[in-house]
Amino acid sequence: MAGHAPALETAALPAGAAARLAFGFDRILGGVLEAAAAALVLAEIAILGTGIVARYVFHAPIVWSDELASILFLWLSMLGAVVALRRGEHMRMTGLVTRVGPRARALLEALALTASLAFVLLVLHHALEYAEEEAFIVTPALEIANSWRAAALPVGLALMIPVGLVRLMRLGQPMAVAWAAMLTAAAVAAFWVLGPTLKPLGQVNLVIFFVGIVAVNVFAGVPIAFSFALATFGYLACTTSTPLLVVVGRLDEGMSHLILLAVPLFVFLGALIEMTGMARAMIGFLASMLGHVRGGLSYVLIGGMYLVSGISGSKIADMAAIAPVLFPEMKKRGAEPGDLVALLSATGAQTETIPPSIVLITIGSVTGISIAALFTGGMLPAVVLGLCLCAVVWWRYRGEDLSGVERYSWQQILRLGLIALPAIALPFIIRAAVVEGVATATEVSTIGIGYSVLMGLLVYRQFDWRRIGPMLADTASLTGAIIFIIGCATAMAWGLTQSGFSQSLARAMGAIPGGAWGFLAVSIVAFIILGSVLEGIPAIVLFGPLVFPLAKAAGVHEVHYAMVVIFAMGIGLFAPPFGVGYYGACATSKVNPDEGLRHIWGYMAALLVGLVIVAAIPWFSIGFL
Repeated sequence: MAGHAPALETAALPAGAAARLAFGFDRILGGVLEAAAAALVLAEIAILGTGIVARYVFHAPIVWSDELASILFLWLSMLGAVVALRRGEHMRMTGLVTRVGPRARALLEALALTASLAFVLLVLHHALEYAEEEAFIVTPALEIANSWRAAALPVGLALMIPVGLVRLMRLGQPMAVAWAAMLTAAAVAAFWVLGPTLKPLGQVNLVIFFVGIVAVNVFAGVPIAFSFALATFGYLACTTSTPLLVVVGRLDEGMSHLILLAVPLFVFLGALIEMTGMARAMIGFLASMLGHVRGGLSYVLIGGMYLVSGISGSKIADMAAIAPVLFPEMKKRGAEPGDLVALLSATGAQTETIPPSIVLITIGSVTGISIAALFTGGMLPAVVLGLCLCAVVWWRYRGEDLSGVERYSWQQILRLGLIALPAIALPFIIRAAVVEGVATATEVSTIGIGYSVLMGLLVYRQFDWRRIGPMLADTASLTGAIIFIIGCATAMAWGLTQSGFSQSLARAMGAIPGGAWGFLAVSIVAFIILGSVLEGIPAIVLFGPLVFPLAKAAGVHEVHYAMVVIFAMGIGLFAPPFGVGYYGACATSKVNPDEGLRHIWGYMAALLVGLVIVAAIPWFSIGFL
């Protein structure tokens, strides 16, 4: 009886006291989770960096380094996903949520959490079972039970429960939470009861679950990862006899590609170049050369995004490095904030193929295309789209008054160029390290991190040690959000494949008239739509394994097709009203989204022209392979 007394006392506490206890527990748990996730990011950097040194300098490869990195990566991804859930940073579509009244919005916010928790509760038992099954497998290098790695799945899912419950409490809308919980429970129960009725429907269930359920969840603001997961779990549970352990297995498979370890490392590198002043040095140099030209700073924005995208791999990091440096001066010259955010958004789409783009790495991971070939093929197509954007800038700023603009002397430009040289060299160092075989695409970011730390300490003298911890925690959160989407999308793609959908898609795509050109045209339209709804990474994981073999069969080079697909998705991602990348650009720039709507369509038209040119002339993508 004594063991139950504390629970009774807690239950008797007033609601305010109970909430304070819950929030206090959440702060402690959040601090521990962020510290652990940050430590894992640091450990991955150390392990991969040590592996490069051991192999390339001492010619003594560490045989267990990749295996340990893989084990820690799954833990990093799951703990990062928990941190992202606690912070509300899982990728979601909020176009509908932000346009409804306060009551409806509170209900949708609560539904986003209760739906996510529903999936966690449904799958947690199977995750525990999966981890137990993995205990019989011994890893080849470390010779430990694979359950040490697989345990990250049930542990991460279990931690999502208290985190999600506290977030529901923080909404401060008990009625909305109660209604959301009832609606979620009713929906789960309804599909469970309707299972025998759904099974005979065959491929109609694909529309019900993978179109209907996904669309309802996504538009209601449920995080994209959980929307995919709920649809997949529901489809397999209600319409097939597949063991639900498979859902966890596919989730594990999607989150365990070692190449994806590049994601957290490049995200951290992007934050590092902003903190060390390397981005500011590059922008300052470009501005000195072009600042006196009509629309010059807009050209600098385009060029700056090209250079920074070659370093960070994260669009939000790219924008955060560029916007605070350029926008104040551009506003002084009379540029409208709406035009600035429209161009920033357009450059986000333009630079999607610049290595080491996370989308390129994801395509290589799920399709087996050479990462080095994708890195090589991505440089020139981005230049083509950049020139199209420059044409719009020239037209819009052809009458700009430059009478009060300072023109830099060649001596000043040379001095700023020398200052920026170490920063400008970084993308080329990263590229050379991959081509020369010094490091793999996964490891090369550690070279960039080490280089940036040295430049920040010795050259630019900007290195705030106090920011490292928060940067590592932010990296873990973004990593968890990205990798959890990939895992859930992989499970969904497996469900679609097993249903026979891939064969149906192959027949439909094969019937498109016009051969390779018809296939490319349909792909452009399809991926613009997909990019606006799903974002690049989940769309690639979901449809990449299905459409890339079809492209090859239609006679389209896989690297060329990758560039076309990435640009199409980028246009969808950064085009309002649905593209979440556009709202990310607005948030980074601190500009109201409505201000950019009038200006952005000219830039989007330029991107479409550039995409058609890249699609029509494969040489831009494969000429240097």
